Amino acid sequence: MARGEEGVAESDIAQWLGGRSFADWKAEFDETGYLIFENVLPPEEVDRQRAALQPWLDADVTGRNDFEGMKSNRVYAMLAKSPVFADLVTHPLALAFAEADLGKSCLLSACLAIKLQPGETVQPWHYDDSHLRVDRPRPSFGVSTFWAIDPMTEDNGATELLPGSHLWPEDSIAGANSAADFANTEIRDVDDDPAARDDAIKAIMPSGSLMVTKGTLWHRGGANRSDAPRLIVTPQYCTGWARQLENMAMTMTPAQAATLPERARELIGYSIHPPFMGYVDGMHPKRVLEDTQQQGG
Repeated sequence: MARGEEGVAESDIAQWLGGRSFADWKAEFDETGYLIFENVLPPEEVDRQRAALQPWLDADVTGRNDFEGMKSNRVYAMLAKSPVFADLVTHPLALAFAEADLGKSCLLSACLAIKLQPGETVQPWHYDDSHLRVDRPRPSFGVSTFWAIDPMTEDNGATELLPGSHLWPEDSIAGANSAADFANTEIRDVDDDPAARDDAIKAIMPSGSLMVTKGTLWHRGGANRSDAPRLIVTPQYCTGWARQLENMAMTMTPAQAATLPERARELIGYSIHPPFMGYVDGMHPKRVLEDTQQQGG
């Protein structure tokens, strides 16, 4: 993939733009706060991603609280588990929007798989860059992507969105997540929805599709009223000056990091936010990694 100093080239993503310019899509993104691109991944790539996830999903570790989902499986530290997942993290279509909003020095803030089992309830409403604690209204300091490994349907827990809510000034809305949600281990009924909204839409999309959202867009995981699970992978990016949600450097050794593609290494933190944020012992972290490789560490 050709890549210049400005980031992803439009020619590298034209096949998914449906004859529209990237600028046109970006204007829609700025207005609505989200975009959906259907059938981005071919079926064989979806199968490859699913196969790499399967050993970790088979452990059947469920959420620890109401926010994670008491009937959901979550897989964290994905790049440490398989380099296969780097293909989603560095996919040019996802990166085009992350870099356009956050700059080329953006970082991977989190990357996790979420499998909603039948009977899972709705999440609290939230926006993904709220941890940065900067009052709204403001620009987004994050971009979240959602790769549909399973189809997202009306009944299986498709992510629910509030279009245009990335521009809302409110730091909280009715039914927003709170500290209590991270302590609540109650198993609720699938039809228990204390914060339903008439202005919400469901992100319905087939397997292999990509949704991109602004970090300030209010959204939540839906309730799974079907008889089958719903699996997505969600790489989330942040501006280069922000602390990442997941401490990527602690999830893997330098030797593991060295096996990743260069752009993936940059995204996990082997990079610099200008002029020199992120240095290690006065040096670019890329040089430190190279020195470690040469020393056999």
